[in-house]
Amino acid sequence: MPTKTPRKQHLNVRETQMEIPPASTGSSTDFEGKLEDAQAQLEYLHHQREQLERQKVALEELNQRKQEFLNGQIDLTERLTNAVTTIDRELFDSKQEIEDMGQAKESFAKHLQRIDCLNPDAWPKENCHEELEKALTVLDRADDEYHQAVAHFSGSRRGHGIFGPGASRAHTGTASDFSSMMRQGFAFNLPVIILGSLALIVFLAK
Repeated sequence: MPTKTPRKQHLNVRETQMEIPPASTGSSTDFEGKLEDAQAQLEYLHHQREQLERQKVALEELNQRKQEFLNGQIDLTERLTNAVTTIDRELFDSKQEIEDMGQAKESFAKHLQRIDCLNPDAWPKENCHEELEKALTVLDRADDEYHQAVAHFSGSRRGHGIFGPGASRAHTGTASDFSSMMRQGFAFNLPVIILGSLALIVFLAK
């Protein structure tokens, strides 16, 4: 049985068909256009990113300034509130202090009138003892009210300006000592006064 020999088929391909056709002018222009569009898009995105970064920085600065404002607002509000409260209290205390000083002034003026009316030379001899006791009582009352006022205003600036520092300590007991001395002197001289009065009566009766 005869062996069949395979037959080779030859393709008649021309050389021009094996060559890659060069890109056409239209395709090259289209590629360049897409490349330019891509570059433009990248530039746009780059600008967008820079703009977003600037907006982010501006927003952070705005938030920081806003926080500084809030902190300043809270701090200043607290300070002003405390100042208003303190001023209100000071005004109330000052008003009360002024009213108290007005009363003290009236009381001192009355005591001055009473003290000015005391004239030992005008006391009748037969009532000298009673008049002296009355006069000492006037001085004691005036001195007591004076020291009460000193103690009352001792913690105030006006009190220091009016009475001076340590006024209460400096004058404490002055009127009492004076009264005691007057009483002791009167008691010591009482026999002399009595004898003098009797001698005067006897002399006048002759």
